[in-house]
Amino acid sequence: MWKVPGTFAFAGRLCCFPKDPLEDIDKWGESVDKVLSSKAGQIAFVEFLKSEYSEENILFWLACEEYKNIKNSPEMISSANRIYTEFVQTEAPRQINIDCTTRENITKNISQPTLTSFDSAQKLIYSLMARDCYPRFLKSDVYQGLLMRKEPS
Repeated sequence: MWKVPGTFAFAGRLCCFPKDPLEDIDKWGESVDKVLSSKAGQIAFVEFLKSEYSEENILFWLACEEYKNIKNSPEMISSANRIYTEFVQTEAPRQINIDCTTRENITKNISQPTLTSFDSAQKLIYSLMARDCYPRFLKSDVYQGLLMRKEPS
């Protein structure tokens, strides 16, 4: 349900992007924000996290980013429930690793969601990605392979 648009492949497989995917790859090494602000970076990061069996982190983060742009209440309620069911509730299919207090606060307030309902969990997941996943991503075959493929300017 929460997917990054486009397709991505590495290790000799086909790669499809709306524009040159490697246009801003040099910036990805600066910070996790540079990776997350690039569609191609998001796709590469998802692929890397899939290889580590932890793509729920980026998928949750992206779902929260999308959720914050909702303009009407019925859509907000529906989307909040989908995010909660898929990522937050105990035993969710893609349960994210957050502390029990944060999970309990979201659970307590899910019946009346606001645009900030998932902010605390999103910050925790962002920190986890920045601290743990991002440094491994920079050393990964996914990122290193893309760097090597980039044509010189």
